[in-house]
Amino acid sequence: MTNEEKQTEILKLKKELNAVIIAHNYQIPEIQDISDFLGDSLELSKKVTKLDNKNIFFCGVKFMAETAKILSPEKHIYIPEIEAGCRMADMVSAKSLREFKKKYPGAKTVCYVNTTAETKTECDICCTSANAVDIVNSLDANTILFVPDSNLASYVQTKTLKKIIPYPGYCYVHNLIKKDDVEMARVLHPDAIVIVHPEAKLEASLAADYVLSTGGMVKIAKETNKKEIVVGTEEGMIYRLQKENPDKKFYPLKDKLICQGMKAITLDNLLKSLKELKYEIKLPEEIIKNAYKPIQRMVEL
Repeated sequence: MTNEEKQTEILKLKKELNAVIIAHNYQIPEIQDISDFLGDSLELSKKVTKLDNKNIFFCGVKFMAETAKILSPEKHIYIPEIEAGCRMADMVSAKSLREFKKKYPGAKTVCYVNTTAETKTECDICCTSANAVDIVNSLDANTILFVPDSNLASYVQTKTLKKIIPYPGYCYVHNLIKKDDVEMARVLHPDAIVIVHPEAKLEASLAADYVLSTGGMVKIAKETNKKEIVVGTEEGMIYRLQKENPDKKFYPLKDKLICQGMKAITLDNLLKSLKELKYEIKLPEEIIKNAYKPIQRMVEL
């Protein structure tokens, strides 16, 4: 089958199941083109809560599908490839976080949404890359354990008077982004603005024009008067930005910023997922209940 034939078959099965396909901004173009909704992980999970459809096919990495399940436990959340993982999320477990917390009694623990459902049960509140600074500043503690992204933690530290103690985790894709890359981009594209994700190394964030979540990137791409934008995040983001802003030109900050977990989702395994209803996210009720609390605290704030 050609890609076009696979897409047609996927849409046919989706209609028969009265299902919805949602996809993260880093997904391959062929997946983005047939998705009902595109967005970042929390944005998509919140969208799921508002849908009447009971069958949701989440094209992203596993922790994202878990978050959707936590917020919509009554729905059937499927991920086309069960091995589509996030290496950063896997760098911290509930057990290792408990050990980390023992070293800092009295501190509050902020878990990035890029954590597993089980890990979320051990934190006080969750955050996203977009709201991390606001979440940290809202807490009634002067010492904050930030889990698991040390680069995002370092960026938040520049925006708060609280003491941030980072867990030693990172995104292997964004960790490749350095100050030298930003400086080279300015040489190659002198008329462009440079935007980077806060999971990048702090030196790159401080050198960029804007430090933004993927949702923030979508927004600024539409609003800026600049016609050229250098994008410092996973390469899948470029496709959406270019498609939605055909009058502007987008350049990757550097080559090979590729998340293998995101790219594990393909038309083939999405098609198989729809045909065989696999792989459904299953979580124990206790984990759903305890992981829901820090996510809900974040939403309320």
